[in-house]
Amino acid sequence: MAPQNMPQNFNSVRSRISGLGSYFPSQVVTNADLEKIVDTSDQWISERTGIKERRKLRDNEQNSDMAAGAALAAIKAAGLKVTDIDLIIGCTTSPDRWMPSLACTVQAKIGAPPTGTAFDMLAACAGWMAGLQMADAMVRVGHYKNVVVIGSEALSRFVNWQDRGTCVLFGDGAGASVVTACKPGDRGEILDVEVHSDGRFGDILELPGCGSQTPAGPKVLENNLQYIRMNGQEVFKHAVRNMTSVCESILARQKLTMHDIAWFVPHQANIRIIEAVGKKLAAPLEKVAMNVQRYGNTSSATVPTCLDEYVQAGKVKKGDLVLMTTFGGGITWAGCLIRW
Repeated sequence: MAPQNMPQNFNSVRSRISGLGSYFPSQVVTNADLEKIVDTSDQWISERTGIKERRKLRDNEQNSDMAAGAALAAIKAAGLKVTDIDLIIGCTTSPDRWMPSLACTVQAKIGAPPTGTAFDMLAACAGWMAGLQMADAMVRVGHYKNVVVIGSEALSRFVNWQDRGTCVLFGDGAGASVVTACKPGDRGEILDVEVHSDGRFGDILELPGCGSQTPAGPKVLENNLQYIRMNGQEVFKHAVRNMTSVCESILARQKLTMHDIAWFVPHQANIRIIEAVGKKLAAPLEKVAMNVQRYGNTSSATVPTCLDEYVQAGKVKKGDLVLMTTFGGGITWAGCLIRW
């Protein structure tokens, strides 16, 4: 039965991920590099996070450069032209500017026509999946034909490089997907997306300064409010519980078990969260997709870039069921199931 106020054909029209694309800056920051600027070590970082290196924008590069690169790659993979795109959804917590949006900047950079539209969503690490849910609904009701959803983050601009609790974790990168209408069973079909938030716990992972509550100025700089702040223990607890629960919810609704899942793509926050969620879901290690060791936590970009990497490598086969999940500030969390 179609949801209230939805067109009668809502359940008969499906959407799919028809193209994926990724973009990472060329500058690599290794754990050895961090040893030179903060009290840490490769062993300390590797044992606690699984991260060996991450990417960092150069001074003359912007988030929108990565987002545009990922978008163009996804459009090409979908077999489309830029002029075919009628909606761009930018999912980021680190836009070039607060106004205009990252999506509008990307629209101009790639030459997408003004006959379409572009806007941003802010759901932290869950941004790409929240955008995917919106794109799925908009395509299925016929509002748009070809939607680009971009998860792109320049978190190196918002970490305190003297805080070893955060600077070792985050990296820069962008992942994009093109969402188009399809028939049931088509490659890349989106089977289920579930997104949640709980604002009561927003302060466990936050960027407190430079908003309207605390505008840019001396107070922000004096108190380092321009940097990401995180309560690591609380983030771990909420991330493991919520990522597990949303996956269990999707599996139950689709009458599936982890045995049916070919690939599990979790948020690439750190290896301990990935292992804990995988254990609770009884996901065999050989089914868990990971690239956190090379890119660190790129927030909304982690899941689409990891999925793209495994698709490009030929590891994800046609017909494979792929279960994805993520967790981020807000707090927000999400899960998604596709059939490749």
